[in-house]
Amino acid sequence: MSSLQIMIHFGELSTKGKNRRIFIDTLAGNIRHRVSKLLVKMRVTHDHIFLYGDDFPHEDIIAILQDISGIHAISLVEKVSTDTETLIATANAIINQQKGQTFKIICHRKDKAYPLNSDQLNRLLADKILKSTSWKVDIHHPDFALKVTIDRDAAYFIRQTYPGLGGYPLGTMGRTLHMMSGGIDSPVAAYLLIRRGLTVEMLHFAAPPYTQAAVIDKLKDLLKTLTRYQKSIKLHIVPFTELQLAIYQHAPEGYPITIMRRMMYRIASSYASRHKIKVLSTGESLGQVASQTIESLNVINAVTEIPLIRPLATFDKLNIIEIARRIGTYTTSIAPYDDCCTIFTPKNPKTKPRLREVEAIERLWDYQTQIEECLANIETITINDDAPINHYL
Repeated sequence: MSSLQIMIHFGELSTKGKNRRIFIDTLAGNIRHRVSKLLVKMRVTHDHIFLYGDDFPHEDIIAILQDISGIHAISLVEKVSTDTETLIATANAIINQQKGQTFKIICHRKDKAYPLNSDQLNRLLADKILKSTSWKVDIHHPDFALKVTIDRDAAYFIRQTYPGLGGYPLGTMGRTLHMMSGGIDSPVAAYLLIRRGLTVEMLHFAAPPYTQAAVIDKLKDLLKTLTRYQKSIKLHIVPFTELQLAIYQHAPEGYPITIMRRMMYRIASSYASRHKIKVLSTGESLGQVASQTIESLNVINAVTEIPLIRPLATFDKLNIIEIARRIGTYTTSIAPYDDCCTIFTPKNPKTKPRLREVEAIERLWDYQTQIEECLANIETITINDDAPINHYL
């Protein structure tokens, strides 16, 4: 008797050695959480995770699985018994449902006690197909490759395979505090971090009344889109107005952006340390703006010892836009609402600031008291995958 099932392939998890089980169990938990409302059962093995059930909605489940990090590929498989008559009948039935003229058999015998090895199985099934159909063998460029795995409990014929998100299971790499603007880059960077197994919390610097309240609605919609990949995302909003005004009051032309970024990093580092978050992240791309030159980044980084990840460092803008379109954040990101990084942009920002000069400017006022005020008044909201869309456009 046969049944349709979904087989999940791990990909990079196969390199995890003794920690492999931790990664697999985390992935299984993430999958179970995302499909909890569907009638589906799960079986976890050393090599795969299987989902199955009575008339379970496999198309809906596959769509959900494609947004879960840590999955290399998803296969729709037919599970049958391992006796040769059943194998031959199933192979013929699947071939007859395909379009084309040439085929190839790819057998994988995981159960080494099975009486036929992989090559013998390849030849047996190919011979029967050649005798009962008009199909021809082409081992190099077949129109259809029939794949079958022989396991201890059953044989699995792969009917179709879909790409997964790849990366590592969400949560296996810990948490990051991600500095989130309303532009194109930071949501894309967040997506890439989630894909690598990091749970993201967002830190946004707001400067009312110079920035519009609609920016927060814009962020909520961006994060709602990202909940396809992380079910719940925290957004920490920093009241940055007074500190930003002080920066522009004391810093000469060219220096405000560098000093502003240093203040942001100080606030982010303090918040991360107080909440046991071990890494910071941003959407910065090397050389894209004045604050992203090597010289600027060195001066900005000097205020923190917490590791910093810049997943977009080597991406050009077209690469970033392509990903933004694919994950669905682009249209929201280009909505015309300025954040505090753009509202006070100087005409001639320094591209090669000197640390000694920047530190001398910062000694002109008591910025640390203002940083503590920012930290004390952070507002936190949580965006879930069932949150409504704001429709502010």
